[in-house]
Amino acid sequence: MDQTGIDRFKSATLFLAATTLIAGFAVWSAGAGEIADIIWFAGVVPALAALVFEILRTIRRGEVGLDIVAALSMTAALFFGEMLAAAVVAVMYSGGTLLESFAEGRARREMHDLLSRVPRTAARHRDGGLEEIPLDEIAPGDRLLIRQGDVVPVDGTLASEAAFLDTSALTGESLPVRLARGADAMSGSTNAGEAFDLMAVRPAKDSTYAGIVRLVEAAQASKAPMSRLADRWSLGFLVVTLTMAFAAWWCTGDPIRAVAVLVVATPCPLILAVPVALVAGLSRAAHYGVLIKGAGALEKMANIHTLILDKTGTLTDGRPRIVSIERYDELHEDDILRLAAALDQASKHPVARAIVAAAKMRGFMLPVPSDVAEIAGEGVMGHVEGRKVIVGGDDFVAARIGRRPDDLPAMAAGAVLVSVAIDGRMAGHLVMADPLREDVGAMLEGLRRKGINRILLATGDRTDVAERVTEGLGLDGVRAGLTPDQKILLVLSERKHGPVMMVGDGVNDAPALAAADVGVAMGARGAAASAEAADVVLLVDHIDRLRAGIEIASASRRIAFESVIAGIGLSLLGMIAAAYGYLSPVEGALLQEAIDVAVILNALRALRIRPR
Repeated sequence: MDQTGIDRFKSATLFLAATTLIAGFAVWSAGAGEIADIIWFAGVVPALAALVFEILRTIRRGEVGLDIVAALSMTAALFFGEMLAAAVVAVMYSGGTLLESFAEGRARREMHDLLSRVPRTAARHRDGGLEEIPLDEIAPGDRLLIRQGDVVPVDGTLASEAAFLDTSALTGESLPVRLARGADAMSGSTNAGEAFDLMAVRPAKDSTYAGIVRLVEAAQASKAPMSRLADRWSLGFLVVTLTMAFAAWWCTGDPIRAVAVLVVATPCPLILAVPVALVAGLSRAAHYGVLIKGAGALEKMANIHTLILDKTGTLTDGRPRIVSIERYDELHEDDILRLAAALDQASKHPVARAIVAAAKMRGFMLPVPSDVAEIAGEGVMGHVEGRKVIVGGDDFVAARIGRRPDDLPAMAAGAVLVSVAIDGRMAGHLVMADPLREDVGAMLEGLRRKGINRILLATGDRTDVAERVTEGLGLDGVRAGLTPDQKILLVLSERKHGPVMMVGDGVNDAPALAAADVGVAMGARGAAASAEAADVVLLVDHIDRLRAGIEIASASRRIAFESVIAGIGLSLLGMIAAAYGYLSPVEGALLQEAIDVAVILNALRALRIRPR
């Protein structure tokens, strides 16, 4: 049975148990006690059967859970004729298990839209036309058309004159790279320029992207499962419950006292209050744009000691920005930017789009260029307001004006220089880079105060770029030039310091996200593979939401523990009263229900968590 079928069965079991409880009580109130017992019996049996099946399944896995206490209380109540008590326990237990399933199901449903971006087909040249085919039908030697914005589906060689690929998802390089005819193109990179042809060199299943997916699957398979918080208390509480029930029966000779002890001991504060607090935490985190895939991930998130961060798209924005403008004649910086941006309106290159965006951010009105000519990947020429403007790489511009300035501006590692010539003279340079997000420093400082002891950078970018970008952040280590499998090794080696959280956004980060105790994906603009492999997805493009998510997880876990301690404490007092004969099984069931209401109301405080 799949997960949907299991959830439907749990819903039906809860509905039947609740309906028969109410119907039986109505019949009992009318004086038909025997009929009421039959109705309650009919509602309890399906819940008990489902419970026994679950117990057997967990025992086969070598686990012992608190479900045994609930099964014993229902069985004993039925055996000794305490049908109403059994019915109350059945309703409480069925509600708790359904609530746990709901927590997992909600996260799965909300992931659907994130994963729908994964490419499923490719355009193949065939008999003078194009045909759309599934990825698994691509064979070596096929000529594919990679349109602008398409993800390269298989590894291949460039069959067109030139192409611009965004490889940030694979290598961490934030700026597109130019490839010439015959160059190798990796699957998983994105076409950032005009459409081009690609000759496939291997099937999709053997491509770079597929290899990363296999790494993800292997990492997920080796990851230790997260047990329910309730089950961690199971053995000790089970021993105490059975000891008290047996002692009450042995000392008094009255089996009903043992039934009353078992009914009061039914661990509904654990079975109900814990998932309520954790589900409330999941909901609260989603309110702040942090999608946590289930209560287990939320628990782990509250106990992280080491944080590993990717660079591009995580610590940095992942999009080039103008960091300075150097000018060489009488033109003002604003005029250089306005004229360059006006011409770049005719280009689709990512750097050109960034220049246009920067001009619009300053409120410039951009005129329409004319006589535009673009050489893909080199630069663009044209007229703006009657002036001849050339924008592009330094060699491209210098070759068209015959000279270049003697001193080029100093650039930080990883920066890109865009030359601007106006009316035949070098007017200036736009220095572009992918700087740190503005909120990174404060976010890291706040995380250290939350108990994260080690913060590392793990990137596929060059060492000089990584060190320059992260200068002043006080990181505990910088690991650059890493491949996906090397990132996994870093995650595994850091586990000696405690639970590890990995944050990334690219395809190359997906295996490490899967291997970490908690993987966090930047889902707003990140790769679908990383979102699928991660335990947590930041749905908004703000890294500071990571701190909010950790605060919510910590507070939710604390509230869950408070509910557990209060509920178990009250249950122990009730068990003592039942053992001494002060509570009947029905009264014990009603007392347990009152305890449930109290701890659930306490657990719902997680809905009001306000992170700093």
